[in-house]
Amino acid sequence: MQSRSPRTFIIVLSRKCACLLYPCHALSRKMLNKFFILFFVSLSFTVSAANKAKDCSHSRDVKTTIDMNECLSHNLSIARAEMNQYLQASLDRNAADPELIKSIKIAQKNWETYRSSNCDSVYTAWREGTIRNAMALICGIRLTKQRTHELWEDFLTYMDSTPPVLPEPQ
Repeated sequence: MQSRSPRTFIIVLSRKCACLLYPCHALSRKMLNKFFILFFVSLSFTVSAANKAKDCSHSRDVKTTIDMNECLSHNLSIARAEMNQYLQASLDRNAADPELIKSIKIAQKNWETYRSSNCDSVYTAWREGTIRNAMALICGIRLTKQRTHELWEDFLTYMDSTPPVLPEPQ
């Protein structure tokens, strides 16, 4: 890559998008990492409440494998947004306990590694067919919903009759 002036803008290329973000001289690498994390987390919150999960197996719009994969991807995005909401609520509720916050973040990182490995294995198990993507997406949805419920049960409920911070996820 060519050397550029301090005013060069950082261009981040992901699989299908290029984002022009901020002048390089204004942000350190650590700040950029935090910015990217916050940026992508905020994207996951853009799914509106009206944007509900679809029943991909009985939808009239799902006619092809590509339609099925798009439907399941949509549902995975919704499940991730909900999980991120419950994760953030867990962190907010326990903000006074930095040790617990650190522990929750480590557990989440380890869970993400597990989810990725497990669903990659599902993809590999179905690698000979076009259903492989759908099976991996279904795996991701299932595990994400389970994790959301774990976050709710472990960090957002009370031992007494106090109502939970957020409603029980479905």
